[in-house]
Amino acid sequence: MTCELCTGDTAIKKVKRQHWLNGKLYIVEEVDAEVCQECGERYFHATTLDAIDRFLSSDHAVKTNLNVEVVSLG
Repeated sequence: MTCELCTGDTAIKKVKRQHWLNGKLYIVEEVDAEVCQECGERYFHATTLDAIDRFLSSDHAVKTNLNVEVVSLG
């Protein structure tokens, strides 16, 4: 695949993804993504995103919980 930002080549890698579902934030590890070798831009296939939604919508194990600060610059 060619990066839309810099036209570099991408490669499939496992990454962490921040994923919102039903107003809740998840950090999902080991997600397949196309990652640009030049600029680092990440692309996720729709089937991967749908699979994450299905996984999070079902009973699933939780590795850990994190506290996240929410701030506003405005």
